[in-house]
This record gives sequence, structure tokens and C-alpha cells, in this order.
Amino acid sequence: MPDNNVADGRQSALEKYLQQRIAAKGGITFAEFMGHCLYHPEYGYYMTARRRIGKEGDFFTSSSVHVLFGRLLARQVQQMDELLGGAPLTITEQGAGEGHLALDILDALQADAPELYARLGYRLVEVSPENRRRQAELLAGHAGRVDWCRLEDLQGMEGIFLSNELVDALPVHLVEKQDGDIREIFVVEESGEFGEECRKPSTSAIVEHFRWLGAAPAEGNRAEVNLEAPRWMRKVGDLLRRGFVVTIDYGYPAAELYAPFRRGGTLMCYHRHRAVEDPYQRVGSQDMTAHVDFSALQKAGGEAGLETLYFGEQYRFLLGLGFVEELLAMQAGEPDPQRAQALRLTLKNLILPEGGMGETFKVLVQGKGVGHPELLCARRLSDLPLPPV
Repeated sequence: MPDNNVADGRQSALEKYLQQRIAAKGGITFAEFMGHCLYHPEYGYYMTARRRIGKEGDFFTSSSVHVLFGRLLARQVQQMDELLGGAPLTITEQGAGEGHLALDILDALQADAPELYARLGYRLVEVSPENRRRQAELLAGHAGRVDWCRLEDLQGMEGIFLSNELVDALPVHLVEKQDGDIREIFVVEESGEFGEECRKPSTSAIVEHFRWLGAAPAEGNRAEVNLEAPRWMRKVGDLLRRGFVVTIDYGYPAAELYAPFRRGGTLMCYHRHRAVEDPYQRVGSQDMTAHVDFSALQKAGGEAGLETLYFGEQYRFLLGLGFVEELLAMQAGEPDPQRAQALRLTLKNLILPEGGMGETFKVLVQGKGVGHPELLCARRLSDLPLPPV
């Protein structure tokens, strides 16, 4: 864990930097504020050495819960490889955190599909030097299969592009609907503290985004606008010559994301596994996220030649890939009843609709130049084999 004094010093330095930006510009958009809090090269939350994931961090991801998540995803990778014809396969993961999902996928393929593993290249797109260091350390056993690159280096890629909890951490604009008009939240300084002001949107792209999407917040509601997400999806679609894009994150279709009952939006911060609603405290020392608009990702992907092949809750995705069979097999191999129960409780977090990750988390699979295959993850629950009684 980082020294508290060091962390406090970074927070103070980032606060001063943000105050200087606010003073120079007379206020900054929340998107700029969030971007600096998360990605400032010296002080940003994702750019510095700190424990972010797991019990000692601020949040869990599906891959940090159990290796089974990556093992099941590897099953879908094997089918996608067959659909692509069995040529040398590239898997690219953007925003891989500490590399746990990459490790679990590579371990599973090495054990269960050695022929595929031998012709596999796993590429990581990562902006954080600290994360690249941790990834290299964790993936040292697969060094011959792994390398790092920029997103632009993927031009003409054929294979699978994967992200897990990437889009929710892209900076968002905050807006409110007032008297029928979209107004934007700007971050200002009030008596030495961060405050907010509602102003005319900083860019016409915000209003145009809602027009393009065909959805908008209701009167009086606050909401987030992620302008970067559809740009990112178009770029990925343009770079991919042939293959699949798998996006795993928490979020909703636009109609649900901007539903009238969602009055305060979805922006949330996390610090030591506690949800925090105030984004202006612990700047640079707490995670900041907003739920993903999956309608925007599908629409933008379509504009770049990506067809939606699957979209559904994480629990359906995992059940289709054999979650129940794997759980029963692992449980049968655990002779200690208490450890078997602990295993069940741990794995249930991946599929529980309430209190777990099963329903809020969604999986979007898009394809380019692959037709309309019946994906393994898309198996209907009624078609899954029943476990023996």
C-alpha cells in the first residue's frame, strides 16, 4: 500500500493543479475534472502506484473475484478462433488493470487448447506505466505470448478485441435538463473548495449526442454524457479488419439509463469498497465511474461495420458458457465442506442479480466479417444441459 503521506501529497498537488486550471479558464467541465482525477500523468488515480483492485483496494472486478470468469471467457475465445478459421490469433485487451483476466485466459488456453495457445498473440493497450509494470510481472510466465502496443498499432487487426470495465472509467460530461434545455455542470472554486455551476454546454456535441442517440434525460434530471465512448467504439471498429469485439461493463441501454426515475444519474466514486457520492473529495485517491450506455456503443459500432451478435446480462453470458457445470465440478473436487461453501458463495457473486454482478454487468459482443454465428455464450437457458441429480 502507498504511504499515506505520499498519497496525501499527491492529492494536495492535484488539487492545486485543478484549482489553477479552474482559475485560468473560469471553470472547467466535469469531463476535464474527471479526466485529470483519473489520468493525470503524475497524480491521477490510475497512473500512480496504489492498490486499486481486491480486498486491500477500492473495488472488485469480475476477474478479481475468481479465475472461473477468465476460464469461461477462454471457452468463448476458442469458439471465436474456430469461426475465424484457426489462423494465428490476436487477442487485444485494453485497460487490463493488473492483468488478472489476461492471466486467467492465457492459463486456460495453455491448459485446454495448447494448439491455439501456440499461435496466439495477446496484446495489451495500457496508458498507465504502473499497470504495465504490474502486468509484465504477473504475466511473466506467458512472456512469449504477450506484448504491449498503442491502439493505433492495431490497424488491420484480425482477432478478438476485449475490454473489461474500461468504458465506465472514461471521463463524462455532467448535464441537467432545465426548462427543456440541456445545461452542463462546470466545476468552479468556491471559498477554496470545489463547487458546481450550471452553464450553456461547452460543446454542441453534447446536444448533438442526444439527438443522434434518440434519448435524453427527463426534465429536472441530472445525467452523464460519455462522448468518448462512441468515438472509441468507432475507432476500434475501424481498426478491426475481421473478428470480434467483446465489451464487459456495468450499464444499461439508453432508454433505461436516461429513464425518468434515474434523477441523479449514475456517477459514483469508490474508496476502500465504500460507495461515495461526492466526487470532489479525495481527488486522485478514489475511483470515479459512470454506467455505460450500451445503446450508444451498439449504434457507434454499427457505423464502423460492427454488428451486434450478443447483448445480455453477465449471468446469462456465464451460464451459456458453462458456469453451472464448472461450479459443480469444482465443488465436487473440494472435500472440505466449509471450503466448498465458501467457493459457492464466491462464485455466486458473478451471477447474482441483486447484491452481485450478474445483472448490472452486461456483455456486448460485436462482429465484423464473421457473419451471424450462434455463439456459445448465447445458448438459451432452456438449452443448457441439466446437471446430474
